[in-house]
Amino acid sequence: MKLIVLSILMSGLFLVPAMSQEVVVSKSGGAKTSLDLSAYGGVGPGGFVFRQTLTDDLQRCGWFSLVRQASFTVTGSCHDNNGSLSADVQVMNVLKSNVALSKTYTDSAANARRLAHRVADDIIMATKGFRGICSGRIVMVGNGSGSKELYTCDADGGNLRQITRDRSISLSPYWSPDGAKIVYTSFLKGFADIYMIDTKSGARSVVSRNPGINMAGGISPSGGELLMILSRDGNPEVYTKTLGSGQLTRLTRTPRAGEASPTWSPDGSRIAYVSDLAGAGSPQIYIMDRGGNSKRLTSRGKENTNPDWGPNNLITFCSRRGGLYGVYIINPATMASDTLVSPPDGNYEDPAWASDGRHIVCTKREGRSSRIYLLDTMGDAPVCLTPNGGSWYSPSWCSK
Repeated sequence: MKLIVLSILMSGLFLVPAMSQEVVVSKSGGAKTSLDLSAYGGVGPGGFVFRQTLTDDLQRCGWFSLVRQASFTVTGSCHDNNGSLSADVQVMNVLKSNVALSKTYTDSAANARRLAHRVADDIIMATKGFRGICSGRIVMVGNGSGSKELYTCDADGGNLRQITRDRSISLSPYWSPDGAKIVYTSFLKGFADIYMIDTKSGARSVVSRNPGINMAGGISPSGGELLMILSRDGNPEVYTKTLGSGQLTRLTRTPRAGEASPTWSPDGSRIAYVSDLAGAGSPQIYIMDRGGNSKRLTSRGKENTNPDWGPNNLITFCSRRGGLYGVYIINPATMASDTLVSPPDGNYEDPAWASDGRHIVCTKREGRSSRIYLLDTMGDAPVCLTPNGGSWYSPSWCSK
């Protein structure tokens, strides 16, 4: 029981207060590229949904200011022809007098929102030179059914779908890099075991059912290894499991401490994780190499949890300071001071990087419930992604 309580504590479900100061981000969205979408049309029910979703995506992504007489203009229209969509999209670079994008897209009207997400990302690529987040997906835990089940949604919160119906407790979902699988922890059989779901077929398999605690961590960038917290030897420690062969490798050996929430670096060479090695009730973020050589990353505050190592090589994490939980980022290469990126007037937890290295998806506690929010590290206002009713936790991002 002591080990289970420690594991849940380290997973960020029950937390204790700490006091510190923080640096607050006070930017206002950064420099935005002007984009004129006023001439783009939508015909028919599917065309209108496409047009509105496209506008919302380009506004939410943070890279544009939607105005007339802009640096880029988007023209064309999306037509719903008895359930079939045809979207013509032309993007003109006004300053250079050349065409940045010219393409025709087709899909069914039922997929109008997904098609709009795809087009929005193509517009971002054509105008900014990098991929956007509009086509991304989120997996999270929700209790609207009365149990903690897994759900997925689009990057804007739409297309909400329930994935599990276990009538049990599901925790800590993570995507595979290709978006084909989700690993998570479940108490389906009464104990903390790790499962994997095929997102296309819905088939589920057991990944780890060792005696004691089995808590899922992230899948490696190569897709071949899984990070786990196992207490099979009597204490919660960090392990990797090769998904093909099943080989287990133990990485930490801390008999007087417990570990939690392991996450891979973008190149898979290092791991960030939580440990209370610094003292009971004082979880901190550590990083280690593949050989298990570790160093402490966080030094401010007495409670730092839920790290996620982003594509920008920065680590976001949750820290309680001044009586509130906030989302922070830190550079593990320079050990620079951590920076608060959530508003300092609420409780924000469970951060996970979006694929653009700019946005963070996280949980915000609102009274007795919680919802999923999208944070912008460049200062745009947080955006709520989940509906009222029930509570939502532990989001994880997939770019596919």
